Amino acid sequence: MSSGIFTAKKGERMKLSNKVVAVLGASALALTTLGGVQAAKAADSSLIKIEVGGLSKQIYLPFKLAEQLGMYKRYGVNVELVDEPAGGDATNDMVAGGVQLTGGFFDHNIDLQILGKSAESVAVLLKSPGEVELCRADLADKIKSPADWKGGVNVGVTGLGSSTNFITRAIGAAAGIPSKDMHSVVIGAGATFIAAFKNKTVDCGMTTEPTISAILQQKLGYVLTDMRYGNLTKAALGHNYVATSVYGMTDWINSHTAQVQGVVNAMYDTMAWIDAHTPLQIAKAMPADYYAGVGLDTYVSALNDEKVMYNPGIRMPIGAALGVLRAEQKGRIDYGSWTAAKVAAVKLDATYTNSFANSAVSAVKAFHAKAKTKVGQS
Repeated sequence: MSSGIFTAKKGERMKLSNKVVAVLGASALALTTLGGVQAAKAADSSLIKIEVGGLSKQIYLPFKLAEQLGMYKRYGVNVELVDEPAGGDATNDMVAGGVQLTGGFFDHNIDLQILGKSAESVAVLLKSPGEVELCRADLADKIKSPADWKGGVNVGVTGLGSSTNFITRAIGAAAGIPSKDMHSVVIGAGATFIAAFKNKTVDCGMTTEPTISAILQQKLGYVLTDMRYGNLTKAALGHNYVATSVYGMTDWINSHTAQVQGVVNAMYDTMAWIDAHTPLQIAKAMPADYYAGVGLDTYVSALNDEKVMYNPGIRMPIGAALGVLRAEQKGRIDYGSWTAAKVAAVKLDATYTNSFANSAVSAVKAFHAKAKTKVGQS
């Protein structure tokens, strides 16, 4: 099922412009798909780089799965996935023009607007963050809720400009913890996150699957706050919180609408496939090294628990963008990265669009009607 597109690993010290990557050489102007049905011609043959804040994380699973299933090729777009551990760094690369689109949390679009830049989400893939705040096992008697952070706590995040930092501060703010009591420590995800718990570099840390399962398997920590489901997210933050989205700079999106539409079509078809398949089927469609650290059974179990977080329709739900702003504003203002005046001036309608998602519905249906297949089944 591989699409033939290579994924580039972004080195911590390597500048994006210096990467040597394998690029799909065959023209995507006309492609043959299942049943010999010819896919729609590519709107533009130029390469689209999508930088994702951690490709092996289940919260970003749709990006790699779309590649594995050949969805980008199906809808005529030449995509290269770039792996970056922290969503904030991926966003910075997009702003600098190193990549065209980002796979990260929607909140970055609000933050960029506050910073005077214009970016927007074109597809929302997660209805909730899929994040969990874990604390070290030896602190179970000391830290029983975020309220126990009062007086000082070292909290692990993937990056200082990452959504894990934003959300951690939102959790603290909701519990009445002043920003000065939360000391953010960059520990990444996966192996580096686990090492930070083993070495007691942090007291607590925010991460996703499969790192959550690895920490629990090794009895290194326990769940303090769970945001893998909508009701739990609202309990933790006071608001619902849409998360993973596909976003880009507004100027680039407006000047490359056909390419963007192709990417969104691919994501819509992929999300329909996720919705129609079991966690085991989904896991087996992913590269084996994505679940090697925890084992297939644990990976599938985790995916089964949080599959509900995916957003099959890929539209921004009504009021969801406002929920993200409200969840973050207290912690971000206290932290000093936002001001009340800038929050009041935010134009949420400019941070996302549902137009591409709406068009994807008919485009994907048309493809499957011509191919004599069912949406979500192939």
